Amino acid sequence: MEQWEHFLAPYKQAVEELKVKLRGMRSQFELDGSPSPIEFVTGRVKPIASILDKAIQKQIPLNKLELEMQDIAGLRMMCQFVDDIKTVVKLLRERKDFEIVEERNYISNKKASGYRSYHVVIRYPVQTINGEKKILVEIQIRTLAMNFWATIEHSLNYKYKGQFPKDIQTRLQRAAEAAFRLDEEMSLIRGEIQEAQAFFTLKKETSQEGKSS
Repeated sequence: MEQWEHFLAPYKQAVEELKVKLRGMRSQFELDGSPSPIEFVTGRVKPIASILDKAIQKQIPLNKLELEMQDIAGLRMMCQFVDDIKTVVKLLRERKDFEIVEERNYISNKKASGYRSYHVVIRYPVQTINGEKKILVEIQIRTLAMNFWATIEHSLNYKYKGQFPKDIQTRLQRAAEAAFRLDEEMSLIRGEIQEAQAFFTLKKETSQEGKSS
């Protein structure tokens, strides 16, 4: 167990640092008074049991986990609109504090299950007492609707161990298409939504100022 704690420590550090940095991107949009393409950011380090399960499934030797398992450390960046995903990916490409090593577009090229998301794998430098250590981190960028579907699918996948009954699989695929149609419809009224949100925020801030004075 102590060996695992030592192995996972830089991954945990990377997740915490990246959460602060990526949330900072959202804050900068707010300071500029611009609609942020980032709704919120979450992150986690894969549990040991999940690492072992995936290593067996993908036939990855334990001494090659650092090189061959890209999602031991993972972050998710949520967007309101599909077009925001392109903006966020562009922002990530422009950053100088990590290197992008791979991109996988599951939005234009959805998985057979119906899964949609944009994955960016980065090599992130963690500063430790023993020097710099570069580790792989996977960043998933998706809309709230895509995330809702993916969360449900992940839970069902765990229940059925990847062997979905045919009717469940069909319904999941239909639900994935429904979620994507929702994203498309929301994109069509994007301007109205953002105007309403800006008005609500302004009204809320004005109300709070009135109470404090």
